[in-house]
Amino acid sequence: MAASQARSGLPAVQLDEPVGGEARNDGPVEPVPVRHPMSTRNRLLFFATAWLIVLMPFLFWWNTWFGRHLSDQQLSEFLNDQKHPRHIQHALVQLGERLTVHDASAARWYPDLQRLASYPVEEVRNTDAWVMGQDTTQAGFHRALLEMLQDPSPMVRGNAALSLVRFGDAAGRLQIVVLLEPARIVAPVAGRMLGTDHVGTAIHQGGLIAKLQNGQQIAEVRSPFSGRIRSVSAVAGAEILQGAELATVDPGAEQVWEALRALYLVGQPEDLPAIRIYQRDLPEIPNRVKEQAVLTEQAIRERARRQP
Repeated sequence: MAASQARSGLPAVQLDEPVGGEARNDGPVEPVPVRHPMSTRNRLLFFATAWLIVLMPFLFWWNTWFGRHLSDQQLSEFLNDQKHPRHIQHALVQLGERLTVHDASAARWYPDLQRLASYPVEEVRNTDAWVMGQDTTQAGFHRALLEMLQDPSPMVRGNAALSLVRFGDAAGRLQIVVLLEPARIVAPVAGRMLGTDHVGTAIHQGGLIAKLQNGQQIAEVRSPFSGRIRSVSAVAGAEILQGAELATVDPGAEQVWEALRALYLVGQPEDLPAIRIYQRDLPEIPNRVKEQAVLTEQAIRERARRQP
């Protein structure tokens, strides 16, 4: 080793000396601080906190995910859980899946489906209207859906109308056309505008669009369906009258597609202006929606041609 270093012209370096010079002792040596190990109690608290950080989001997802399988007993319990409407929705979604595969065991819960048609929570009625459309052999479902055409919620009326088409009933045709049109969002009360969302913002059903301050009360204005904000008519700080327009929301692609499919079967020539809007070559209109709009118009024209 020393011979090779001498040949290369580099000085030998002792391993017990700092690189770059000789070891020096200019003063007292600073004591090295001693690290105390974490106590068992603190270690357990640390791991418990970390575990909860991971566990809580999972538990929230597990309790709100409608894809989680329910046993027959759980399904019955969830359908009658008056304190948790999302449990009722979960059970309804599970029932809908059973109906789509013609599971005869689902018939035991049919009275619950008819009962929930008048449940006070809109989301439950909305899901119930869709589920009852999965079994068109039930006269009781047909009657309940016809009554739901008078529901105060436009989305419940729309879903009831779509399900009625499965029964071969066009009684809700006008409600289906409404599903193609933008929603006009109006102020439920008079008050000062605290703020609105922006034009072009995607929004979910029930998503917050604006807030109004009426005295000490704050009124939240929400979207009736999923879609995109087309226009905003009010600005923050403005005084708004009750009933004044705040915004308009265009329906989402899935809603439009379902409505076009239904009108393919029951649409009339007077529905064509609402349908042609979705034949336009615009980036916000998916290709499958454009294609369905063209097919729907063709079916309506052919049906009108065959009528005497």
